[in-house]
Amino acid sequence: MYRFLQANVFVLGLILVALVIGCGPSAEPIANNSDGSSGETKSLRIAVIPKGTSHEFWKSVHFGAQKAADELGNIEIIWRGPVVESDTGSQIEVVKNMITMQVDGIVLAPNQKGGLVDAVEESIGEGIPVVIFDSGLDEGPEIVSYVATDNYKGGQMAAKQMATAIGEKGNVILLRYIAGSESTEQREQGFLEGLKDYPNIKVVSSDQRGGDNTTSSKEKVDQLLQTYGDDLAGIFAVCEPNANGTLESLRNAGLNKKVKLIAFDPSDALTEALTDGSCSGIIIQDPVQMGYQAVKTMVGSINGEKAEAFISTGEYVATPENMNDEESLRLLKPSILE
Repeated sequence: MYRFLQANVFVLGLILVALVIGCGPSAEPIANNSDGSSGETKSLRIAVIPKGTSHEFWKSVHFGAQKAADELGNIEIIWRGPVVESDTGSQIEVVKNMITMQVDGIVLAPNQKGGLVDAVEESIGEGIPVVIFDSGLDEGPEIVSYVATDNYKGGQMAAKQMATAIGEKGNVILLRYIAGSESTEQREQGFLEGLKDYPNIKVVSSDQRGGDNTTSSKEKVDQLLQTYGDDLAGIFAVCEPNANGTLESLRNAGLNKKVKLIAFDPSDALTEALTDGSCSGIIIQDPVQMGYQAVKTMVGSINGEKAEAFISTGEYVATPENMNDEESLRLLKPSILE
């Protein structure tokens, strides 16, 4: 009996030792954080919300954002946005969904400068910082930074290129985008101000909007050509879908060589049009750099770094003469480079 009790006590002791070992620290090493403390490094989730997802410009922004995440490491990019750029309601809903998900930061290109203010305020109030990119937001929210092209300067560059293309004289049209888009409004203003340096250039129409897609832009330009086509020297279209629609309309009317087109943002069709004289210049941004800098600025801010209030990603002009230069090629086909 005594030996039986001894054996049971021995077995019980082994079980207790095993339990203690099993409840002890894992044999796997624990990673150190950057500050030297122990614990696994937390992956940051950064929501990148464009105005829309269908145009080449935004695909290039996505490329740049992911490039930054890959370089930084341990960053997850959540890419969400409305399909069409005029759908402010859907973009607000995306922002609110990201707040509900408690992402670590939101990088946003507001498609309506006033319409997204409340959603951004809500995000900041919930402790989720916001970087604005591409297009500005009305004053109010304390954002981390604004990463964008100098769109006013881009509009002035368009005016200068238009003047060069039409010999500094003639009637021109400014085709606007949609109301409330801060980036395109700055381009429009810069273009009109820039043309004041050329007294022999007359703006015969500056109050018509092409909308957010190629089809609506083409239809609007069709109407404008019926009114002004016989005595028209040039058209400035302030964004990719507007310029694509303008190009289609001019070609259908047989005016693509007579009426000089200045575009803002490239597409395959517009780049090809530079080679055959159907487009006289494209103001180009750096969307890859825009996405890249916006994400890096957000992550830096989360890690305690001070961000500049405005970060410019540059603006350039591609022409038939320089389109094959290294810099022009890089920006005309941004998504396939780097």
